[in-house]
Amino acid sequence: MRFYLDHAASAPLRREARDAWLAASDLVGNASSTHGAGQEVRRTLEDSRERAAEVLGCDPIEVVFTSGGTESINTALRGLWASRARGTEAIVMPDAEHHATMDTVAALHDEGSEVRSVPVDREARIDSAAFAEALPGAAVATALVANNEAGTVNDIATLAGAAADAAVPLHLDAVAAWGHVPLSFRGLRAQASAGAGLVAMSVAGHKIGAPVGTGALVVARTARLAPLIHGGAQQRGLRAGTQDVPGAASFAAALAAAEAEREAESKRLGALRDRLIDGVRRAVPQAELLGDPVRRLPGNAHMLFPGAVGESLLFLLDMAGIAASTGSACQAGVSEPSHVVIAMGRSEQDARSVLRFTLGRTSTDADVDAVLAVIADAYARASH
Repeated sequence: MRFYLDHAASAPLRREARDAWLAASDLVGNASSTHGAGQEVRRTLEDSRERAAEVLGCDPIEVVFTSGGTESINTALRGLWASRARGTEAIVMPDAEHHATMDTVAALHDEGSEVRSVPVDREARIDSAAFAEALPGAAVATALVANNEAGTVNDIATLAGAAADAAVPLHLDAVAAWGHVPLSFRGLRAQASAGAGLVAMSVAGHKIGAPVGTGALVVARTARLAPLIHGGAQQRGLRAGTQDVPGAASFAAALAAAEAEREAESKRLGALRDRLIDGVRRAVPQAELLGDPVRRLPGNAHMLFPGAVGESLLFLLDMAGIAASTGSACQAGVSEPSHVVIAMGRSEQDARSVLRFTLGRTSTDADVDAVLAVIADAYARASH
């Protein structure tokens, strides 16, 4: 039997999303065609956009369907930087961002941008004061709503307000946070001005039970972005090409389902997560919870096992039928210390000794029991 505690890497497909995909895939036609068949597909596409916009807290025209978080992040950062005002070359980026952001910013640095780094504290929280100090004269700023490894939820209202005050366009990476914390694009833009403050937000489908290859970038009406993909006028010209209508329909269905259950699931998963953390600490007294102990994603338990090799722990748990991770799934197969843990002020050895357990809507007490039954022995075997 498999025990899945890696929902932050990819969540199980929701029935609602599967059914929506199948129904939309039965339609024949291109949403850009003017004949009846094409317009029927178009109606499904725009209904999905409206449904997604209602949940995301934005206008339908502001929803740009993408292939997922990485494309959304690239589109936002590259698009905003390419459309920057003359004389602004800086990108403001906290130190513990996801690699989709870090690697995009690194590529832009190679193309001439200046990178202004912002520290995080020992709980992986973005330093709001340092973030505000780095903003004046910047071309674009970016920040995680919640850290994808440590689970810490940032004070995004303060970050968005600082960006608005500095007249700097801000992108929020909400991939790890969506479906777990209350979010409204419109609400966070309350202080924004034309082209500044929060102007873009990334969301991925497979984190919330939609198929892999679905997602969205919310782009404010007033934002100026250069497109990443050229070849057509679809989606305000920000993402050219024939649109994936089944993907859009399934993504919208998953968004609605995730939001409908968010409050109740957050309470359930928070209790299950706390039971897991307490049980691991009893079994392995040396183990330490990383990230904010309170203001964190409800299903996230990011734990340090001093002296153990994280990859060895992961292997031993996998042999026991337990799926977890040592960090971001985007770095899977790459044996390197967690940059998030290092940004938190920990040693490289600590950064190689962490495990991330993430729970989701299909998680039960049985998953927690499976971990607690083997973690002490696994730690003993994986320790130096």
